[in-house]
Amino acid sequence: MDAEAAKLIGAGLAAIGAGVAALGVGNVFGSFLESALRNPAAADGQQGRLFIGFAAAELLGLLAFVVAMILLFVV
Repeated sequence: MDAEAAKLIGAGLAAIGAGVAALGVGNVFGSFLESALRNPAAADGQQGRLFIGFAAAELLGLLAFVVAMILLFVV
């Protein structure tokens, strides 16, 4: 296997993280919605944690995207 093929395989594997991050964001919002429907009075108190979970999941997706771009264009 030459270096170009290994670079493309590595970038493709790194890009999987972006898809996993999308699943994580859906899981965060789905869990919040489920808990808000079970206990509407506590939903306002949990909204800050919702945005922290969203930001953490989205950050991991962006980092995976950056790693994939670095592998494609820099290495």
